[in-house]
Amino acid sequence: MSTELNPFAIAQKQLDEAAKILKLDEATHELLRWPMREFHVRIPVRMDDGRVKVFEGFRVQYNDARGPTKGGIRFHPQETIDTVRALAAWMTWKTAVMDLPLGGAKGGVVCNPKEMSKGELERLSRGYIRALAHYIGPEVDVPAPDVYTDAQIMAWMMDEYSKIVGHNAPGVITGKPLPLGGSAGRVDATARGGIYCLREAAKVLGINLQGATAAIQGYGNAGTFAHKLGVELLGLKVVAVSDSKGGIYNPKGLDYEKVMAHKKETDAVINFPGADNITNEELLELDVDILIPAALENQIGEWNADRIKAKIVAELANGPTTPEADEILFQKGVYVIPDFLCNAGGVTVSYFEQVQNFYLYYWDEEEVHKRLDAKMTSAFHAVHETARKYNVHNRLGAYLVAVSRVVEAMKLRGWV
Repeated sequence: MSTELNPFAIAQKQLDEAAKILKLDEATHELLRWPMREFHVRIPVRMDDGRVKVFEGFRVQYNDARGPTKGGIRFHPQETIDTVRALAAWMTWKTAVMDLPLGGAKGGVVCNPKEMSKGELERLSRGYIRALAHYIGPEVDVPAPDVYTDAQIMAWMMDEYSKIVGHNAPGVITGKPLPLGGSAGRVDATARGGIYCLREAAKVLGINLQGATAAIQGYGNAGTFAHKLGVELLGLKVVAVSDSKGGIYNPKGLDYEKVMAHKKETDAVINFPGADNITNEELLELDVDILIPAALENQIGEWNADRIKAKIVAELANGPTTPEADEILFQKGVYVIPDFLCNAGGVTVSYFEQVQNFYLYYWDEEEVHKRLDAKMTSAFHAVHETARKYNVHNRLGAYLVAVSRVVEAMKLRGWV
């Protein structure tokens, strides 16, 4: 992996910019540049054919100055420690920018869940928790789902932890099924939070979103709900979507239900009737009002940033834009809603789940939506106003808000 595209090197570079503006002293800056602790584990799993396969797993607890660490667990064949470090750093800034009393963490296992049976996945999930049980917990570090993990995997993990500690412990993990202490409103929370941010961005920019065109790169959980909610809540016209196999484009708009049915049937969005097939790269450069990267990191770089035509880029993916592209887009006048603000709806509702687990009283979906809207709106305006105050792009504005809050907690604790 080249240094330029190493996600942790990018996360450090973004922090360095904020540290310079905030005039952080050397010790404070150094403490924030690296994880406070990380775990590398080996997980033996008996596969269905009887052989034992050993999987590599990670957990990075980046900074806990503001509270217990929080962050998802990825099951992915290309998982790396640097990706996990970067995501843990971004989670630290994400919880801080949302003003949640939490720190940041992330976990991952190098595996291909698409090639594993349900039984193998369960044994791997339980093995991961056994390896880390002494270092996580409701008041220490609370994992959640991420790429290729889901509510069922969280249920197995919660159950395994409960067995180890000898009592029911729903608060150890979030993103659980509703009957096991999950929260209403969690499934679409990441996209919903992004849509609330998009609504606020349109207000400050004076853009009418009714009928505005949108393209969505990535058609997983965040991307599909962005399509659905973008139409329902904002009146967007989604003209292009894509997944790992390619994209589709129809200037007249794409019907959410029909695209979902097609993807379910064919396992891809390409070859959707009435739409042209396009590449993921072409989707990013379409002449649309709103671009929503909801796939993987490093999609917009210096190689294509000058060809981005959207007025607003709403980052539902983690790290889709490189630091060099941030500068180009800022100079072009493209309004970027940065990832750790735009996609923070997921962790915010995860935090709501933690709160509900602690006091064993659960809110209805309407209450969750109302509280999420208030949190996202407040965070959006804190970032927007800070970016304007310092005349910097919004990602740097978000860093200035988040880093200031983490530094304040570290200083109050007497760490620096």
